Amino acid sequence: MKNMLSIISAFSIAMLAVPALSMLRDSPQKSIADTVAVVQTTTTAPQPSTITEFTVENTEPAEKKIVTNFSVLDISSGQVINVSVRDYVIGAVCAEMPATFHEEALKAQAVAAHTYAVRQSLLASQNPDSELKGADFSNDSTKYQAYFTDEQIRKYYGDKYDTYYTKISSAVDAVLNEILTYQDEPIIAAFHSMSSGTTESASNVWGNNIDYLVPVESASDVNAPKYSEEYNFTADEIKSRLSAEYSDIIFEDDASQWLAVGEKSPSGTILKLKAGNKTITGIDFRTIMSIRSASFDILYSADSGFKITTKGYGHGVGMSQYGANSMAEGGKSYTDILLHYYTGAKLTKYEIS
Repeated sequence: MKNMLSIISAFSIAMLAVPALSMLRDSPQKSIADTVAVVQTTTTAPQPSTITEFTVENTEPAEKKIVTNFSVLDISSGQVINVSVRDYVIGAVCAEMPATFHEEALKAQAVAAHTYAVRQSLLASQNPDSELKGADFSNDSTKYQAYFTDEQIRKYYGDKYDTYYTKISSAVDAVLNEILTYQDEPIIAAFHSMSSGTTESASNVWGNNIDYLVPVESASDVNAPKYSEEYNFTADEIKSRLSAEYSDIIFEDDASQWLAVGEKSPSGTILKLKAGNKTITGIDFRTIMSIRSASFDILYSADSGFKITTKGYGHGVGMSQYGANSMAEGGKSYTDILLHYYTGAKLTKYEIS
């Protein structure tokens, strides 16, 4: 990759995707994305994802790195494999977004996935993780962006492999020389399946203000499949799950008083939730109860227990995949999509050797 990212100096914020710890990984065919990795050992169907269930930490690598390929630790074999930039981005798009989505949405996903990989590779080169054995990522999809190998893509698409692979590889090829940057650094390209109708700020999800990850309108998300999902839990289930997480939690005799929504963000994320004698976040509750979103309503009935109704799917930060598809179907380009969801970011071009 020639002359790649000569403008990149150092990172002030690095990202890792850890859905298992922060929220469940979400992808449109599965949830990505706060979403947020390379070779999966299974062929779980992509569903607009949230790779990108990120945690954000501060770090400042001192050097630049030109990325010509990505190295992946296969946790099943313990071997590190090298994947070309093109093959990686194709595999990531296959794993993270339905092939049925509009070409411009697939292009937007390709740029976001590529940006994620470049940033993670640069971070890994400056702050290596000994568990990765020198690789940029592992195939642990609870920590990194999802990726399908060609074998996995063939298995998943079956007799539609040629059609879908051609469609996705064409979209990737059209944008392979572009990533998203902000202040001359590759951005944290968080994405998720669908928002509650307005995307969420990084500060409300991860506690860090990130200039380009702020709330933006994504009204079409309310029309996405399974935008609203209903979960029913008995009082015993609620008590058991919360007690497993908080050993000192205390519940009143009246179960109707166990849960109460407090503060919500303008985007609908629950920032404070009374759970027994504790105050937790909607994000905490989402993880504990394995529900699709931290934007939800709670109803209690003595007869049927608790009904939790979620809105959207994922952490809500960055690009909404269903929103991207809706914008594309409405005539917007991948550039329009990316610059809408990543406020103030810009597309940076470079050559791939």
